[in-house]
Amino acid sequence: MMLLKILSFASVFCLFILIFIGGYVSASGVGLTCPKWPLCPAGLVPMDEFIIEYFHRSVAVTTSILIIVTMAFTLKLRNITPNGMKISSLIAAAAAVGQITLGAIVIAERLHAVLVTVHLGLGLVLFSMTLMTALYSYKIPSDKSKNVAKELQKQR
Repeated sequence: MMLLKILSFASVFCLFILIFIGGYVSASGVGLTCPKWPLCPAGLVPMDEFIIEYFHRSVAVTTSILIIVTMAFTLKLRNITPNGMKISSLIAAAAAVGQITLGAIVIAERLHAVLVTVHLGLGLVLFSMTLMTALYSYKIPSDKSKNVAKELQKQR
């Protein structure tokens, strides 16, 4: 159960950092310094002028992986995790995939204002669902955590 708490907290933390970086990318006007998606023109190792946008994309992928792994772990422990936690983690994972897809569309459409606004709105939904998942993980009674090892052994 401790792993679920760590994953959910790490997801919220990384997502907060990602939103902060996204705000910087938007406010500083560097959103199109890396005009190709998913990689910058130089490939995996960006040139200096692409570093901020490339960093934003790298943190986005890392955060999305954390959110999806948290969802998988939440669903794997279906007898222990509350239904609300399962629902919030599913919505968060879907929103993470949606954010990456929408981010690509925002770049392809050259930062269209409506798309950028929808990207921010979906980010807020993603943050709230990820936060709810983390809060649920800390509300799971400790006596249920003793059953985690048994649950995992049954599933193997």
